[in-house]
Amino acid sequence: QRHCSIGKQIRSEKMAERNIGKITQIIGAVLDVKFAGGNLPEINEAIDITRSNGEKLVVEVAQHLGDDTVRCIAMGPTDGLVRGMDAVATGAPISVPVGENTLGRIFNVLGEAIDEKPAPTDVEYEPIHRKAPSFEEQATETEMLETGIKVIDLLCPFQKGGKIGLFGG
Repeated sequence: QRHCSIGKQIRSEKMAERNIGKITQIIGAVLDVKFAGGNLPEINEAIDITRSNGEKLVVEVAQHLGDDTVRCIAMGPTDGLVRGMDAVATGAPISVPVGENTLGRIFNVLGEAIDEKPAPTDVEYEPIHRKAPSFEEQATETEMLETGIKVIDLLCPFQKGGKIGLFGG
């Protein structure tokens, strides 16, 4: 709880500065944005771009190119973007809701509910990029994953928490 309020405070302080850059290049879903004065956003930080029709596109910083330019990945279609458009650094990474109230819901990569239900309440927001839990925090007991396919569950059961590939005809 305290960490979230500190993050919001830092985010609001950075938004007061309004770190605004300009789009210099667009190649498909990859954009280059130039920021003045060396105020480059961090890697994995979100940048908001407002299209001419008022829609908002969120892009994520993937690489620092040098010369006050960052390379970004778009989290939506880049149709209608042109060079010279304003790009506002948010000062925070893309965050999604986490917690019990998100179970059974469908969200996009930006944390917006896309299952035609209202946004969940009483949830915390965590960045989409974060460190994996330490080994001590992970469960050590083995559980079997019930796929609902009788042949697989009987002859070749899958273990929960691992990775496995299944080829079908």
